[in-house]
Amino acid sequence: MKLDELNLHEKGEIIDIKCEDNIKRRLLDLGLVKGTKITPVLVSPSGDPRAFEVRGTLIAIRKEDSKKINVNK
Repeated sequence: MKLDELNLHEKGEIIDIKCEDNIKRRLLDLGLVKGTKITPVLVSPSGDPRAFEVRGTLIAIRKEDSKKINVNK
């Protein structure tokens, strides 16, 4: 399942990131690594980006990037 498919407040665990190298590096630097728990908590009024809770921190991720992150429920 892709990260953008998680409903609000539904927990997931990152299993893989399939982004371009520069985006992937940025996500990894923010702590989005394999095994990390992630939860969508906010959606902007336009629907993009969404805010995710990762290790007690809120991180905004664009929909096009969240479609490239695989998660397990």
